Amino acid sequence: MGRLARTVLQLRPQQVAHRVRLRTQRAALRRWPDTGRRLLDTPRPAVAGWPSGFIPVDARTPTRWPSIDELDDGVITLLGHTGKLGDPADWSQLHEPQLWRFHLHYWDWAWPLALQQDQGAARAVFARWWRSWQQATVFGRYDEWAPYVASLRAWSWCGLYDHLVAGEPHEDRFLGALWLHLRFLRPHLERDVGGNHLVKNLKALLGLAVFFGQQRLLDRTLHALAREASKQVLPDGGHFERAPAYHCQVLADLIDIAELLEAARGDSPEWLTAAINRMRRFLGLVLLPDGTVPLFNDGYPVPGELVDELRPGPPAADGITLLPDSGLAVLRAGELFVIADVGEPCPRGLPAHAHADTLSFLLHDGARRVVTEAGTSTYDQCARRRFERSTGGHSTVEIDDTDSTEVWAAFRAGRRAGAHVVDSADSADRGGELVLTAEHDGYRHLKGAPVHRRTWRLSDSELRVSDEVRGHGRHRLVSRVFLAPEVPAEQADRFGGDWRVEPAGLATGWERIEPGTVLLRETTARLPWSDEFRYSTSERKGAQ
Repeated sequence: MGRLARTVLQLRPQQVAHRVRLRTQRAALRRWPDTGRRLLDTPRPAVAGWPSGFIPVDARTPTRWPSIDELDDGVITLLGHTGKLGDPADWSQLHEPQLWRFHLHYWDWAWPLALQQDQGAARAVFARWWRSWQQATVFGRYDEWAPYVASLRAWSWCGLYDHLVAGEPHEDRFLGALWLHLRFLRPHLERDVGGNHLVKNLKALLGLAVFFGQQRLLDRTLHALAREASKQVLPDGGHFERAPAYHCQVLADLIDIAELLEAARGDSPEWLTAAINRMRRFLGLVLLPDGTVPLFNDGYPVPGELVDELRPGPPAADGITLLPDSGLAVLRAGELFVIADVGEPCPRGLPAHAHADTLSFLLHDGARRVVTEAGTSTYDQCARRRFERSTGGHSTVEIDDTDSTEVWAAFRAGRRAGAHVVDSADSADRGGELVLTAEHDGYRHLKGAPVHRRTWRLSDSELRVSDEVRGHGRHRLVSRVFLAPEVPAEQADRFGGDWRVEPAGLATGWERIEPGTVLLRETTARLPWSDEFRYSTSERKGAQ
């Protein structure tokens, strides 16, 4: 009960009230779906459609989606995993993990049909699967009517309408289904969760408001979105959930909204343009040298074509770039690149995507990965999820088999680490080295109140990472460094000191694990305690 209480106490009272409301509405729809549909299914406006010049981000990144031949066969690959709808189609797909089922009901996988030259064939495929989905699904039932899922589907259907539905026999039923989405989403905004979920809800409502010419709804939704953007887009440009993969998702959403508004009425609000520009600048600063997105906290690899479409700002220059609101620091010297997690793990009321990774870091030598972490391969509540969120799944120090942030279940966190930068200095001040020191108090509840301090010293030829744990008493201390698969395990002795080498599974995407290596140094010692990891560019030469 203590862990649950520590989690609930982080929430705002309004969040709890919204959760009760949404759970009650969900239970009512599950019991009386036909009644709920009748209450929401009011006459729809005659006006329908998006401006012809608007092309959403999903339509500009087509290689992420299945081919028309695959869709014709009912073969759908999502998150790197292929499923088959079958004949007759099984839209419940209960044998698949829930996240895959969610993606199935987004309908964003249908975008390739809108881009086909043979529109007759594409329309036939879409009509077949849409009619099948309509017949097989029950209004209000999870997974397909989770508000987040319904939001993504509504946005997709709005964009697909002109290409695949307009003028077809089922057009009237399709427009009625879209109008039902609008009526459903208005009372089902996920204000209990907030974050990227609420942005998706508001984006869908805004898209539906434009689609059906609902000016009052558009104005109210824009007002709510402005309030969320001011909270969720931090002054340094990062998204407040502090997960760069979700930063990309929210940035794509804001770009879509801005471009839809420009197409519909000739301009978008200044606050929206400013938020997008800040987010683009942040993304450019944190991108890894190989052009990929650093996957701190939760998230799956972001496709390169999507990153390009987001138009990130310039990369970080040589030196230290601090992003204090997001809690990230970038150190760059020649070919060596370090990005470190030196801030809060998550916003107070939204721990869903937090990991216990305070003071962890990633290291690149040019485009070559050197130091990484276990990553994220699943959102299911299981042993692997527990490991990937734990301190033991990151390149940092664990004390007394305890996580620096009290992550639990699939998306919960109780006690959180408080972190801050103690000192930073560029090479001119420190004899040719970049020096960054940060510390956190995530172990303050343990006997002796340990505090972990870490210092990164970076030159163009070497990285040294020094750890110090201050406090009192004897403690079990474990330092871990996860090496990327590109770094052979037999090179472990090159990293300074006597490390134990163990195999480690590293996530490369949803339910995809590849073999890697973790370096461990563990001891039971009286505080204060210190340790050091070292990497030199001579290791790079030795690997060639």
